[in-house]
Amino acid sequence: MKRTWSSLAPILRSDVQGRIFAAVMMDPDAEHSLADLARQADTSHTTALREVERAETTGIVTTRRLGQNRLVRANPTHPLYAPLAQIVLASFGPPVVVADVLADVEGIEEAYIFGSWAARYLGTPGRWPNDIDVLVVGRPDRDQLYDAAERAEALLGLPVQMTVRSPAQWDAKGKGEDSFVAELRSRPLLQIVGPDEGEDA
Repeated sequence: MKRTWSSLAPILRSDVQGRIFAAVMMDPDAEHSLADLARQADTSHTTALREVERAETTGIVTTRRLGQNRLVRANPTHPLYAPLAQIVLASFGPPVVVADVLADVEGIEEAYIFGSWAARYLGTPGRWPNDIDVLVVGRPDRDQLYDAAERAEALLGLPVQMTVRSPAQWDAKGKGEDSFVAELRSRPLLQIVGPDEGEDA
C-alpha cells in the first residue's frame, strides 16, 4: 500500500505538501512560480498546482498572475502562518537552510545531506532524526564552514555535523575508494549544492 503521509511531519498530508510549504515559507517575501515549486518538491506541475490551490483556499498562501505565470507567496498575516512555518522549518527546512548558509562558504563544489534525516526526507520511515549530517565536497574554508554550521543549528534547533571530502576522494571508485564515501553512496543521499541538486538514493 502506497504511503500518503509525510515521514518527517505526519500531521502533513504528504512530503510533496511539506516541500512546497518549505519553499514558500522559508522566505515569505519571495514569489515562486509553479514550475519552480514543482521542481523543488520533485513533483508534477499538476500536483504542485493542486497543493497551491488548496493552500490558497485557506489563505495560507496568495497567488497572482504575471503573464503566463502564476506566482505563489506565503501569507504571514494568516493566523496559522507562524506555527505552520515552525513545523515546516523543523521538518522540511534543512535543505533550504543548509544550502543557504553554505552559499557564503568558499571552496564548496557539492554538498549532500545524508544519514537519518536524508532517509526520512526521501521517504524511509523511522525515528525523528537527532541531527543533520552534511557532506561537503571541495576544499572549503574550515572556519567559514563551522560558522555556517552554527548558523544552521541556531535556525533548525538541531546539531548540524559537517564532514569534508576532497573532489578526488568523492570521485574515486573501486580500488582506493574511501570506505566512508562507499557507504554513503549506498545510503539515502540528498544533494543540496552542485550542478544537479536533487535526490539520489
